[in-house]
Amino acid sequence: MSRRAATLTAASVLVLVLALIGSVMPVPYVALMPGPTSNTLGTNDKGQPLIRIDGRTTYPDEGHLNFTTVTYRGGPGGRIDLLTALRGWLAKDTAIVPEETIFPDDESQKQIDEENTRQMQDSQQSAEAAALHELGISVSTRVVIEGIQKGRPADGVLKPGDEITALDGAKVTSVSQVTGTMAKRKIGDTVTLTYNRAGKEGKAALKTVADPEGKRAVVGVVLGDQYKFPFKIDISIGDIGGPSAGLMFSLAIYDKLTPGPLTQGKFFAGTGTITPEGEVGPIGGIQQKMIAARKAGATVFLTPKDNCADALSARPDGLRLVRADTLHGAVQAINAITSGKGSVPACTK
Repeated sequence: MSRRAATLTAASVLVLVLALIGSVMPVPYVALMPGPTSNTLGTNDKGQPLIRIDGRTTYPDEGHLNFTTVTYRGGPGGRIDLLTALRGWLAKDTAIVPEETIFPDDESQKQIDEENTRQMQDSQQSAEAAALHELGISVSTRVVIEGIQKGRPADGVLKPGDEITALDGAKVTSVSQVTGTMAKRKIGDTVTLTYNRAGKEGKAALKTVADPEGKRAVVGVVLGDQYKFPFKIDISIGDIGGPSAGLMFSLAIYDKLTPGPLTQGKFFAGTGTITPEGEVGPIGGIQQKMIAARKAGATVFLTPKDNCADALSARPDGLRLVRADTLHGAVQAINAITSGKGSVPACTK
């Protein structure tokens, strides 16, 4: 065998060996890819309305207001191999990111799943509140215990789901009221929490202790604002987590509660978190979400302003990017597009 042939043979064997190693060598990275996209004006995978409103007049809608998602491969329980990671780095629709950005070292898979579920639930409530706020429909709030810190005074006395109705005899309807009052209490003071549990009122006198930094008086409860709506709104999307569908939920609710179809039959998609006041916030995976939207047929993509720079650098052909700062602004932008009148805020770097 000639020296050249021997060299080619050795090189081929080396490449084969490296390929075999790469196909089985797990790496601590996660591949992010375009996920499912669903029309908030349509039905879920069970054929039921994705958003249903009872107790209030609703109006026919048409077109699309699609929320978008990101799916992933990899993670501590099933890492991708080196070759998959390399292919992902070369693919336009895939992002390869360090494992710890998706799966923090200090959280279990169960904790991550629970947090994603909680974020989705909070997002739905915020979307409902934002839509009603935009429509001028009043919404009241209540303070609910979301968690109890072990070893703290509230442990074994209060429970998640208890509604806090008063603090030291003063009525409270928001978390900010509770935290404002607690900020005036000293470590070692006794506070009395009035609560409602399954329709029954109770009172708990708890001696405050220091927070981990030793600066504030606490009793060991994690509180959250919950909204009391004047009618029923159900959002049924199945096993999808995270907060990024908030904007599209709120637009769909607004559409159903106002005469005439908001989209006029056009295909809009988008993403963004939402506050109860209607402020739109940034999200992750904007490139993958745009690709999913365009493949589904969207021609306009509502984009949080803080995601605009990344979106512009990866915008699929045929997809118009519209900057969404608030729910009110998004509604105005859609009206301007469908009517052909008025200015439309565009994404800029």
